[in-house]
Amino acid sequence: MKEDFLHYIWQHQYFDKSNLLTVRQEPVQVYRTGFLNSNAGPDFLDAQVKIGQEIWNGSVEIHLKAADWLKHHHEQDARYDQVILHVVWENDQDQQRTDGSLIPVLELKNRVQAGLLQTYLNLKANPYTIPCTPFLPEVPEITKLQMLDRVLLERLEQKGNILTEQLDQSQQHWEEVTYRAIAANFGFKINKEPFSRLSKSLPYAILRRHRHQFFQLEALLFGQAGFLTEEYCQDEYLDELRKEFNYLSHKYSLPTGLQKSDWNFLRLRPANFPTVRLAQLAAFLHNKDYLFSTLLELKALPDYQKFFTATVSPYWQKHYMPGRASKSNQTGMGKDSILGLILNTVVPLLFAYARAIDSQPLIDKALNLLENIPAEHNSITRIYEELSFRNKSAQDSQAFLQLNQQYCTPRQCLACSIGHYILKKQKVAA
Repeated sequence: MKEDFLHYIWQHQYFDKSNLLTVRQEPVQVYRTGFLNSNAGPDFLDAQVKIGQEIWNGSVEIHLKAADWLKHHHEQDARYDQVILHVVWENDQDQQRTDGSLIPVLELKNRVQAGLLQTYLNLKANPYTIPCTPFLPEVPEITKLQMLDRVLLERLEQKGNILTEQLDQSQQHWEEVTYRAIAANFGFKINKEPFSRLSKSLPYAILRRHRHQFFQLEALLFGQAGFLTEEYCQDEYLDELRKEFNYLSHKYSLPTGLQKSDWNFLRLRPANFPTVRLAQLAAFLHNKDYLFSTLLELKALPDYQKFFTATVSPYWQKHYMPGRASKSNQTGMGKDSILGLILNTVVPLLFAYARAIDSQPLIDKALNLLENIPAEHNSITRIYEELSFRNKSAQDSQAFLQLNQQYCTPRQCLACSIGHYILKKQKVAA
């Protein structure tokens, strides 16, 4: 058993409250459980409990054993002087506040139904990838849908928080944040980190000045990415790019860029090489006056698809790597790649900005985009599809990813609405 189970039991009051007494036989009445504290300090804040004839307002601390108070060094922390009740599974030692006063203790070991505890232990210990697999048939569809809606918003909040941090770092410049987010996602999963570093070393303001000069965009991007060294410049076009980059990097005093070793080529298809993605990024930026403001103005999914559709320069239509000609003809990003950019860049940007200006219509717009993007299909989504979860759109598949990462894999069943339903049903049945 872990403390999270006792947190759950206390929060929902899932224990026998008849003739409730402290270990010193003082009557206890719980008026307010308090709210779970995710920061440092006692576990539950702003609780109200009547002990004996006295009503106390303060905090509740929870441990498996009372001696854990000392193990966690609470006796040295004045924040724990506000604890009005020490809730434990087993009381093995009286504890005191810093002033020497005894802390009232409520022991739960003999007050929790055995079936509820066993269901919790089964969820934690069973071998299934999804802990609640054996119980899912009994969970109502509405409970599953509510949890999926919840985790989808959590996922958008998390992505939005990352963008908000970048906004603070870029002096509240949404165009720069948009450029960095788009550039990072041009690297997709394998090269996201180096693309992100590239965007930070090559500001959007510089690229925008040259948005009408395709050649200069490529010179800046490929040069700062480290692909215009003598090792790569083996033909006339690349040599001209190198000369242009040397001039522009000196003009703008660009910092030292990336190197070949920063980029990942291993086990990638040529169409996904970072060099190809750089060429596609240059094509995307060509003739784009604004990024963020345009994304706000566009209406429907086809408009966003058109926005990201661009044809690479003639050189990169015939090359996957600098100086190496290819027989195939690459014109630009495919449909799936564009949908991936919309999913991972546009939707979080709209959501983050909507939250910043408190705009529900903009949140609805972001969610509507997700609903119209086809569902993702991968090893994670297949797990939920096999358990009869419907995967109709990117709203569903994104929710599955969040549910899996934040709840199912770490077995945070007590924080999940589905797990809560299963445990609550067990309590009622007992």
